[in-house]
Amino acid sequence: MARKLRLGLALGSGSARGWAHIGVIRALEERGIKPDIVCGSSVGALVGGVYAAGELDRLEKWVTGLAWTTVVRLMDLTWRGGLIRGTRLFTLFRTILADRQIEELPIPYGAIATELHSGRELWLRHGNILEAVRASCAMPGLFTPVVRDGVVLVDGGLVNPVPVSMCRALGAELVVAVDLSWGKLGPYRRSKERKVAPREEPSWLGRMTMKMMPGSVKREDPSIVKQEEEPTIPSIFNVFMTALDIVETRVARSRLAGEPADVLITPLLPDFATMDFHRAEEAIAEGRAAVDRMGPLLQQVLN
Repeated sequence: MARKLRLGLALGSGSARGWAHIGVIRALEERGIKPDIVCGSSVGALVGGVYAAGELDRLEKWVTGLAWTTVVRLMDLTWRGGLIRGTRLFTLFRTILADRQIEELPIPYGAIATELHSGRELWLRHGNILEAVRASCAMPGLFTPVVRDGVVLVDGGLVNPVPVSMCRALGAELVVAVDLSWGKLGPYRRSKERKVAPREEPSWLGRMTMKMMPGSVKREDPSIVKQEEEPTIPSIFNVFMTALDIVETRVARSRLAGEPADVLITPLLPDFATMDFHRAEEAIAEGRAAVDRMGPLLQQVLN
């Protein structure tokens, strides 16, 4: 009888798109596919850590009940290292993950983080799981960096957005990876034109941007007749988030070209904004759909 190959699950970065990982995991389990190793970067580290701890049901129940007002209330503003301190948010996650240690998890787990001063890629494989997740999710400029083991850490998506390499290093012989970067850039991003809603840019952030960057407001010149609407200068928040999307998308494509997964699952969420955390049901449904699209390949490779 053939030996069962060790399966690794690499969950990629992607902010609010990360709730699609829940749908992916659910769909894989329904097909009888359970990973032996789980690695994650940024929001992938969060969902992967919760899954490895056996608490995915609690996370899914919480995220599917999120309203935009709840997301705003969880944003504890600061100017020290980022816009959001993250204490409120991760205090809530502490009720889900408690004080679990990575070494004690039933499924081998690892998170990716970036050392701020050197740009080194760090693999977090020991200690408190919530601290590791928080470091991996510390998006530069948005969340405050994390000091862990005497090192300042920020978002792992900067250096390894889809950690296939970590899965293989931990012993995975087959890797299923989830890349959330599809549709972040280019024509797909603009395919659905819609007005900027509060869910995309909180009112407090919009007011702050207008005060700090008055040039971000469109100025009309009545002497000029315009044949078509010209692009406006986006807010400082949108510029910064889009710049991060560019970096992570380019790095993800480069890393996946050199370290390909055996099966690459790509949820299609082109109209998701960075902070659309309240749209979990849509993301989870698309995660399931992405697995269904790759069903034949999954069956051929894993069975």
